Amino acid sequence: MLSISHAVTGAFIATKVSNPYLAITLIIFSHYIEDAIPHWDAGTGLGSGKKTRLQAFIYGIMDLSLAGLIVLIYFPISSFNILSLPSHLLDHQIWGAFLGLLPDFIEAPRNFLKFEPFWLRPINKFHGSFHHSIPRIPDGLAPQLLLLILIWIFR
Repeated sequence: MLSISHAVTGAFIATKVSNPYLAITLIIFSHYIEDAIPHWDAGTGLGSGKKTRLQAFIYGIMDLSLAGLIVLIYFPISSFNILSLPSHLLDHQIWGAFLGLLPDFIEAPRNFLKFEPFWLRPINKFHGSFHHSIPRIPDGLAPQLLLLILIWIFR
């Protein structure tokens, strides 16, 4: 899934579930469930050679940037100003979005730097076992758009 989908889902769960232990569990679990749904993302085509690491990295940076913006649109921070940013880093929607992306962050060094410490291999293999990327962009974006619409309605 795109970072947008994972981040918005994580932020949604973090703002709706008051028990932090349950919220963290649900956020991480949701990442794997979303990856099991056929989807298109910034890394689709990387493994088959249809996309270079640089292309995937650029798409990934754009995706992460949009994810941050959309999380703030869906779940605005009250009385936000740039000087108060550090105090807002622990707001529910921010840590929820981060945790929603955590499996992808753990996998990023392997994907972009060809660096994978031995202790991360089982985690990345587990994550990869859920991935179901599809090459057709419209088919791969449709379930994510539906997810974002549903979260917007129920937020």
